[in-house]
Amino acid sequence: MPTFDITSEFNTQEITNAVDQAYREIVNRYDFRDTGTNIEFNEQTITLKSSTEERLKAAEQVLKEKFVKRNVSIKFLSDIKIEKTPSEIKHFYNLKSGITQEESKMIISLIKKDFKKAQCAYQNQSIRVSAKKRDELQNIIQLVKNSDIDTPINFGNFRD
Repeated sequence: MPTFDITSEFNTQEITNAVDQAYREIVNRYDFRDTGTNIEFNEQTITLKSSTEERLKAAEQVLKEKFVKRNVSIKFLSDIKIEKTPSEIKHFYNLKSGITQEESKMIISLIKKDFKKAQCAYQNQSIRVSAKKRDELQNIIQLVKNSDIDTPINFGNFRD
């Protein structure tokens, strides 16, 4: 019986590369000079800091552009924490990975609504989907891709 997994995991190397490219652009751009704008990536957190709110928003835009260029979903940037001091503003982005149980219930109900015979099981922050035919699984992948889900989704482990 063909199966595949629905997961929500980010590629750490791609995020490191996107942050590095954003940092290089921020350092070299004239409009960021003498603003103290900086970007850092530590395991699960991306930190943006600047002396002004408008430069911080511009740096955030640069970061999002680099994410898109490297095919990393912007949906991984969640849980913004803001710290303001008189001389500096910091934004902390926690990188979200894994599918929660509530999100899995929503995805499974979406699949079950259109594909009654497909079997879905939530296991360890991923969803295993199986069906009798490979074409049915491909249709399920298209359905989930085209749905309006707030979680970034990856498809993998496709087996016949």
